[in-house]
Amino acid sequence: MTAIRTTPPSGLALRPITEADLPFLAEVYASTRRDELAPVPWTDDQKTRFLRWQFDNQHRYYQEYYPACEFLIVEKPDGSSPEPIGRLYVDRWPDQIRLVDIALHPSHRGAGHGSALLRSIMAEGRASRLAVSIHVEANNPAMSLYRRLGFVHVDTNGVYHLMRWEPAAGEAVRSATR
Repeated sequence: MTAIRTTPPSGLALRPITEADLPFLAEVYASTRRDELAPVPWTDDQKTRFLRWQFDNQHRYYQEYYPACEFLIVEKPDGSSPEPIGRLYVDRWPDQIRLVDIALHPSHRGAGHGSALLRSIMAEGRASRLAVSIHVEANNPAMSLYRRLGFVHVDTNGVYHLMRWEPAAGEAVRSATR
């Protein structure tokens, strides 16, 4: 097993995904899409099957097109048994660190874990003088978090905005907001 390169923020742990994690990962994925399906006149079972189909396809795509990516489960230590709370997929390219995906289970959103994970990746970018980038849907509620942390919109691909944080720009944004 390859060593994890991503440093977890305090209070969280990271580990590689396994086949046993797929149901949890599918649930996290579905939780990010349920609101979109609310107006669709399907049964709950149809929506669940559709979301699982989407997850399975996304999972295969990520595995195929990001072969060097770290596919990580985010865990919150809870006594002797860590609790999985989300996923973090990080790929490193010569000119940037690409956040392929980050998502937390709804019960752990809004607690600062996403900010902490992003700041940890940004610290790696700062130390290695690499930009950090991620594609974000324009209507994603996390868009305000990315902007608050100094990510800027640099391109659009369909419904996705490519957001990018540069170490120097990130420092200037942080200084300006203090």
